[in-house]
Amino acid sequence: MRALLSVFASVQVLTGAGLWLTPGFFHDEIGPYGVRNDHYMGDLATWYLALGAATFVAVRHTGWRVPVLALAFIQYALHSVNHLIDVGEADPSWLGPANLVSLLLATVLLGWMLRTEAEAPAR
Repeated sequence: MRALLSVFASVQVLTGAGLWLTPGFFHDEIGPYGVRNDHYMGDLATWYLALGAATFVAVRHTGWRVPVLALAFIQYALHSVNHLIDVGEADPSWLGPANLVSLLLATVLLGWMLRTEAEAPAR
């Protein structure tokens, strides 16, 4: 679990850094939905950075794992719904379904991690 949490935390921090430091690249290559708005991308970056930081804490402090994983699971599930709604809006068009699938896979993994941690005996 520590390794999965570390990888997840790293991806969150890298995503947040990408959104904040290279919004043009992020918009053009990863999230080409609608008109680019660097302010809102920076706002979104703060979410990813905060989730990454909290997940890094959960790597070492097991009491943080269930709450952090529950929050991440809910966020990724809602993020998946948003991408389902806008699946055809990406340009290039293949990126919409690809983003949706990647988010759904992450949601399933987070659900499994949450269930595993919730059922683990108290440490």
